Amino acid sequence: MKSKKRPNLFQSIFVLGGFLFLAFLFNALEIKIHLAIFCAWFLAMFVGKMTGHSYKEMEYSVTKGIYNGMDAVLILLSVGVLVGTWISGGIVPSLIYYGLKVIHPSIFLLTTLIICSLTSVATGTSWGTAGTAGIAMMGIGAGLGIPAPITAGAVLSGAYFGDNLSPLSDSTILTASMCDIDVMDHVKGMFPLSLIGYIMSGIAFTITGFIVGGGKADLSQINQVMNSLDSIFNISLISFVPMLVVIVLLILKMPSLPVIFLGSGLGIVWGIIFQGLSPVSAISSAWAQIPSNTGIDFVDEILKRGGMNSMLESVGIIILGLGFGGLLDQIGIIKVIADKIDNFIHGGGMLTISSLIVGFLGNLFGSAMYVSIILTPKVMAPKYDELGYSRKILSRNTEFGGTLTAGMIPWSDNGIFMAGILGVSTLQYLPYMWLVFSCIIVAIIGGFTGLFMWDNKNDVRMSVVNNNIEK
Repeated sequence: MKSKKRPNLFQSIFVLGGFLFLAFLFNALEIKIHLAIFCAWFLAMFVGKMTGHSYKEMEYSVTKGIYNGMDAVLILLSVGVLVGTWISGGIVPSLIYYGLKVIHPSIFLLTTLIICSLTSVATGTSWGTAGTAGIAMMGIGAGLGIPAPITAGAVLSGAYFGDNLSPLSDSTILTASMCDIDVMDHVKGMFPLSLIGYIMSGIAFTITGFIVGGGKADLSQINQVMNSLDSIFNISLISFVPMLVVIVLLILKMPSLPVIFLGSGLGIVWGIIFQGLSPVSAISSAWAQIPSNTGIDFVDEILKRGGMNSMLESVGIIILGLGFGGLLDQIGIIKVIADKIDNFIHGGGMLTISSLIVGFLGNLFGSAMYVSIILTPKVMAPKYDELGYSRKILSRNTEFGGTLTAGMIPWSDNGIFMAGILGVSTLQYLPYMWLVFSCIIVAIIGGFTGLFMWDNKNDVRMSVVNNNIEK
């Protein structure tokens, strides 16, 4: 049996650089990114064969990588169904209508940040937040004349803030598990720096709101949007009921997939009872959205989103990306890069920066948040233990580098989903993801100054707790 060896730096750069080259080339030629990721599989397999890995082992690593991220695929499809039925059922149009009625342009961006963060904390899902409250805020912002990329930045800042701190979030639970600490210890470790970053981004969105929305809003356009929605949909406060049901059930820690399915069912019922749709049309909106013709382009663009069918292209990218991430883990390519970084780590500052870089690389080359969350603790945990830092710091930096940056990569699961659901390309909204930048800056400052950098003396690990229970 051929012995395995780790790839050298040149081989690692060959695979990662080759993938980036293909990604940018295919994007310039307007070829789907799916093919770039698929081709990258075979770059990795070529290096894998050179370093002693059998094809069977690499094939298994692909399927294992895909399996590890299937939760994301299932949630993505279910959120597509939810959005489709909630638009055709009049729920999203009602949110847009009443939002235009009560929200002033000057405080719109701050309001968006707060609403999306509260929704995400309550539900534990950034994707669900973007697909419901996020779509509604995009519609309201467009009606108020706020540039769509800035609105998307406020939506994502709120959605990721809540997702990071919610004990219901799958990314929060997975990160705590991978770092071998209790979920609530992880949340407590996240909270101080997340709150500082949230306040900083809130101030930035407030100032921006007065700049871009401080002038007198075009009331004629607002009234035109409201009248168009009112003429097509039966706008009513009762449309808020399905959203409240879903939020309450998620707060009660019910499983997200069945809750989203129930919310979709309520959207179908609302479409039949309150929008006058036939049962066939209402159910079909779960697969593909019913076209709306309001006469206003941006409103029609928002109302055509959703449906399981709209998510299939994203599912393809996520599956290919997860497979690529599995290959990189099997061959050990990311570990090679991380070891090079390890040579520069001598304290909390460089430890934090290195963790953030590894998390970002997981998203960049693994194309999925789950790859980053799984990879970063595996690579960085020994260094935290060696330097005596609490695993809470590891879990916090894993979330900052992995979860928060996932939406910045155009071909990652989060980047694809957020761009598709909000109707703004990743590179357009990226400059306005101010919560991400704020949290990363604060984390780096904390690393170098020792602010909220706890040692491991009082660090309670899940493994210790579990061993005591077994005894």
